[in-house]
Amino acid sequence: MITVLSGGTGTPKLLQGLKEIIDPSELTIIVNTLENDYFSGVYVSADIDTVLYTMSDLINDEFWYGIKGDTFITHERLEEIGCAELLRIGDKDRATKIQKTQLMEKYGLAKACEIQAENMGLTCKIIPMSEENSEIKIVTDIGELEFHDFLIKHQSEPEVLDLKFSKVSPTEGIIEAINNSDAVIIGPSNPITSISPILSLDGVREALINAYVVAVSPIIGNDSVSGPASKFMKALDIDVSSVGVASLYQDFLDTFVIDNDDIDKKVEVNQIINKVIVTNTIMNNLDAKKNLAEIIIDSIP
Repeated sequence: MITVLSGGTGTPKLLQGLKEIIDPSELTIIVNTLENDYFSGVYVSADIDTVLYTMSDLINDEFWYGIKGDTFITHERLEEIGCAELLRIGDKDRATKIQKTQLMEKYGLAKACEIQAENMGLTCKIIPMSEENSEIKIVTDIGELEFHDFLIKHQSEPEVLDLKFSKVSPTEGIIEAINNSDAVIIGPSNPITSISPILSLDGVREALINAYVVAVSPIIGNDSVSGPASKFMKALDIDVSSVGVASLYQDFLDTFVIDNDDIDKKVEVNQIINKVIVTNTIMNNLDAKKNLAEIIIDSIP
């Protein structure tokens, strides 16, 4: 059994490779919920839905959000009648979100995700990191912003001074999943707003110390492969490099995968993490995703 800690972009790319080389029923995916919120009265769990769509081959992999080939009739009509949405939600994607909102009212988020995964024919297990509402604030040079305001309205452009996020309780079964895994994989998601919230859950770091853990760096050189991770790391005085990411995971990490372009950092990373693998981590096609997944699986003792 393999447990994966996931955000919404880098790790789903890796999941595309993993599900090609191992039986998806062997995968448990713990997904960040820090950025979940309501839009137009509908609950939006973007990272969870991205994982659902990735594992069911529905993902719009141009943007790593939403369903490929989706239409936006409802979104456009809302704009026409003066109810413009900050988040652009497709029609089929909105149906998923409406269903999840209704299921949550009856069963909670974890059961809602389980039902939706089953409806999509998935055999993997997808667990939201928490069933509690989270709150994240981005402190910037133009004031304190909600996460989606920073990301979408302001296009991640303001200078980030600090980040604050609320403490939540882990979903039932998360610690057990880690304890029962042959290995835990931390994908190349944002280490600050995607992975750190999972690591902050009670009992998670302690469980990871007793597990075999391999992580892929989302930083190449001095910048993130995608998204604002580098801005967030800089704001928290964490070195924006694979070395900085290694320092975040050093208390539990067994193997760290860094990109070929970071080979000059291997010695420094090795001072933090015992085993370092240098390979191509840019997943711009399915072969690259499968190759990286195979390297990770082969590293598991």
